[in-house]
Amino acid sequence: MANFDQDRLRSSVGVESPAIDQGLRSYMLRVYNYMAAGLAITGVVAWLAFQAAVQNTGAGLALSPFGVALFTSPLKWLVIFAPLGLVFFLSARIHSMSVSAAQTTFWIFAGLMGLSLSSVFLVYTGASITQTFFVTAIAFGSLSLYGYVTKRDLSAMGSFLFMGLIGIIVASLVNLFLQSSALQFAVSVIGVLIFAGLTAYDTQTIKSMYYEGDGEVVAGKKAIMGALSLYLDFINMFMFLLQFLGNRR
Repeated sequence: MANFDQDRLRSSVGVESPAIDQGLRSYMLRVYNYMAAGLAITGVVAWLAFQAAVQNTGAGLALSPFGVALFTSPLKWLVIFAPLGLVFFLSARIHSMSVSAAQTTFWIFAGLMGLSLSSVFLVYTGASITQTFFVTAIAFGSLSLYGYVTKRDLSAMGSFLFMGLIGIIVASLVNLFLQSSALQFAVSVIGVLIFAGLTAYDTQTIKSMYYEGDGEVVAGKKAIMGALSLYLDFINMFMFLLQFLGNRR
C-alpha cells in the first residue's frame, strides 16, 4: 500500500519512478544472486560429500567409512533435520541478526543441505541429475518471471498452496510406513505442481516486499529471506522432478 501511494503521488506531480524501478531491479537481482550462490554451495558440498562417501572397490562403488557414518549411522538424522532447524532459526531470529550473520547462517544452511542431498548421487546417475537440474532451472526461471511480471494478484493462491504443502508432507510421512509406489507417484505429481505455484507466488510476494525507503540493513535481510524462499522452491521442485526424470543406478 505504501508503494502504491508513493507511485500515485509521483504520477500526480508528473514525476515517474525510474529510480524505484532501478531499485526494485537491484533488489530482485540481489535476491537471485543469494539464491544462486546458495544453490552453488549446495551442489559443490553434495558432490564433494558423495566423493568422500564412496570408494571404488573394483567390483563397483562401496561406502567409505565416512559414507557409512553419513548414510547409515544415527548421524544421518542430524544431517537430514539440521537444515530444517536452521530454516526455523533464521526465520525466527532474522530481525535481531545482522545482515552478515544472516548471510552466514544462509551459507551454512546451504552447505548442510548439500550434505543432506549428497545421497541422491548414490541413487541416481550423474547425467540424469544434471538433466533434471537444467529442466528445473528452466521451469523455475519461467515461473519466477511470470510471478514478477504478471498483473494478476496471486495472493489468493497462498493459503491453497500452503494447505497442499501440508498435505504432501503428511502423505510423505504416511508413505514411510506404507511404501506405496502409487501414493509416492501421486505425491510427486502434486509436489511439482505445488512448488511450481509457490515459485510464482513467492516471487510476487518478494517483489511486493520491496520498499524504496528501506535502509541497507532491512533491504539486506529481506533479500536473504526472499532468497531462502526461492531456494526452497527450487530444491523441492528439483527433488520431485528427479523422481520422474532421474535414472536410478
